[in-house]
Amino acid sequence: MMRGLIKGDNAFVPTAALRVAVRSGGIDVAALLVTETGRVRGDADIVFPGAPVHASGAVRLAEDEDGTVWLDADLTGVEEAVARVLLVASTEEGALRDARGLSVEVLGPDGTTVVAYEVTDAGDETAMVLAELYRRSGGWKFRAVGQGYVDGLTGLAADHGVDVSEEPREAPRPAQAQDPAAIQAPVATPAPAPASVPVQAPAPPAAQGLAPAPAPAPVPDPPAPAQPSAPPAPLRPTREQLLDMTPDQIRALAAEHARARAEAAPATPPEAAPRPDASAWSCGPVFKPRTVTGRDSDVITEKDLPPGPVMVEVTLKGEGYQGLWPLDDSNAKGSSLVSTTEKGFRGRVLTSVPAHGRLRLRLQASGSWELRVLPLSEARRLSERRLETWGPDILLHTGGTADVAFHYRGDSNFIVRFHKLAGHTDTTTLPNSGGSVISEIGERRDTVPMPEGPVLVVVVHGEGAWSARLKDVQPHSGGGSFGAPGQPSEPRRALSWLRRSRG
Repeated sequence: MMRGLIKGDNAFVPTAALRVAVRSGGIDVAALLVTETGRVRGDADIVFPGAPVHASGAVRLAEDEDGTVWLDADLTGVEEAVARVLLVASTEEGALRDARGLSVEVLGPDGTTVVAYEVTDAGDETAMVLAELYRRSGGWKFRAVGQGYVDGLTGLAADHGVDVSEEPREAPRPAQAQDPAAIQAPVATPAPAPASVPVQAPAPPAAQGLAPAPAPAPVPDPPAPAQPSAPPAPLRPTREQLLDMTPDQIRALAAEHARARAEAAPATPPEAAPRPDASAWSCGPVFKPRTVTGRDSDVITEKDLPPGPVMVEVTLKGEGYQGLWPLDDSNAKGSSLVSTTEKGFRGRVLTSVPAHGRLRLRLQASGSWELRVLPLSEARRLSERRLETWGPDILLHTGGTADVAFHYRGDSNFIVRFHKLAGHTDTTTLPNSGGSVISEIGERRDTVPMPEGPVLVVVVHGEGAWSARLKDVQPHSGGGSFGAPGQPSEPRRALSWLRRSRG
């Protein structure tokens, strides 16, 4: 049963894959994944239309044609370091009070509404934390926040640790030692003798037949060089103080924090391995994800897709045998994509859209189901953090040579293949995998060597939980092709978000 909340209310939600709908046209929606301190760990923790999938794969953003923005939050897959997922709205023109019918609705795995919040008191704010999903007592809760920012995304970003500087500031060079000659008294001016050394008095001027000369003015000691002192730490204002600050003050504060971080950083920070920009990645077509839902067995047809390899994310709620096959132009079944008797099956499989752009799939199922057709650019990134998942999946490695450690906890076949993508520019095909790098039965641990990225890692079969993480990652040589020659590096996510880049 739906529970309507007012600003400040909270309620427990299932620790499951939830869908959150934000309704009101003309606004931009994003998600921030923050730690216990209320701050993001970096630009990668910003999910917005220009970067719609978090690296963990647990948080995704999509927009329907009617303007509804959907946040898919798989709470079982959110990294332990993430304490809260903030739902953020902003507007480029006018204020949020002009956004009619602004509301947030949380839907459970079965599609029923769990909780909802209607924003009724928006004012002059141009950005707002609408709501948040947060950890509590071993589970998750939803809170209707409604915290607005009259200075827009800049103020909201500064409040949650987002670096809003245009580019990293160069650390100041250490002051050079002053030339000793510059602080000595002029050569023509004698220095006064120390008081403890007796000095013989000269003959009186009268005895020399000269007029008395005025006594020489004392020469002051050179000033002692000032001792360097550590600059004061930048101010960390409260939310209330931020609301009282002007946009110029917010920007100045953000610049001060950026300067302090630059001064505290090492002189030569290590370079991160290059990562392809999904919009420029040359392997597989890029398109807006498609979602289809239904019940029991069916034939699914998706038209006007760009030809080439794609991912199909399958969620099956029924029991008994269930399967998925591609259909060719004569309606003959191709090789099985899914073949399972697992209840609550979920996984990602690899198939290809024909040249005419019409993807047809035959689904045998009982109960409700959901299929999502996704570009390969939305594959989850492998990293040195452990990635926990279940069933078949598709991952992307973009660094240098590495080892990848798998831990499979199921009792069926576990089959893994690599597709080496470096230098592959045909978006309508995938290079051959060259065979399975793992093909075993039952629970096991395997570590296998990984070539330099980009590499598509396809877990073809694995009915059970498993994890993967990279080990001994080497810097990327830069020889691989992520896109067209001379493709610029990926822009900073925070700046793209603040400029409302839509990818």
